[in-house]
Amino acid sequence: MPSTEVVERFLATVEAGHGVEAIRTFYAEHATMKENQSEPRTGKQALLKHEEAAQASVVNPRASCIRPVLINGDIVVVRWTFEYQLRSGKSVRFEELAYQRWEGNLIVEEQFFYDPGQLK
Repeated sequence: MPSTEVVERFLATVEAGHGVEAIRTFYAEHATMKENQSEPRTGKQALLKHEEAAQASVVNPRASCIRPVLINGDIVVVRWTFEYQLRSGKSVRFEELAYQRWEGNLIVEEQFFYDPGQLK
């Protein structure tokens, strides 16, 4: 079960624009990450590679946690708002829910739920 302090540090890291660092610090080596109903990415290295590519493809990324964060034992649910510009100049804003399973103070499984129509 994650401590509230660790969850708050995770949120602050993401909100500060340090998504890659968040994965390095708060995800287990065997962690998985899944977009809606897609096949999961597996392993910290795959998660880092995906996040690095995502960060490189946008300009001025901003993440905001919409509170409250729901914590129930090993399960944490975070509602996020993300805003950024594509390299083409188009602005994007979308919301998602991140459903996380933690082991101790590390995320081992995460699934995102969002309307892909927001990204068009």
